[in-house]
Amino acid sequence: MSNATEIPFATTLLVRDTCLCLHAQRAARALARLFDDALRPAGLTNGQFSLLMSLNRPEPPPMGPVARLLAMDQTTLTAALKPLQRRGWVEVITNPKDKRARLLRLTPEGMGVLVAALPIWESTHAALEKNLPEGNAERLRQDLQALA
Repeated sequence: MSNATEIPFATTLLVRDTCLCLHAQRAARALARLFDDALRPAGLTNGQFSLLMSLNRPEPPPMGPVARLLAMDQTTLTAALKPLQRRGWVEVITNPKDKRARLLRLTPEGMGVLVAALPIWESTHAALEKNLPEGNAERLRQDLQALA
């Protein structure tokens, strides 16, 4: 049996009002919904947009650096790639320097989707930044990067 004691409701309110994790989660969910709604006409979610954009490089990147950039483990990245592969927007290819490793390549079709989605992202992002208190987007970016 547990000898649990009760937690005062005032503590619940303290956590609700001060917990950085809770506030970051709530903000992340709100931003995800905002960008999901905006990018829907392009056929993308915000996560898919970020993933496709992360592949827009001069050379196809290995999975590891892409997973780290997106703060995912490789299993989660593999699952996120599947619908993009089925749509023909991303290819997973063998690394010619190491046959055991895989590289991620944005296809021409994937680039076309990204080109169509970029103006949507730009206008949504600009409106979001404009609505931040005191227009302090750069400070918010710095604080979030420090936490990551």
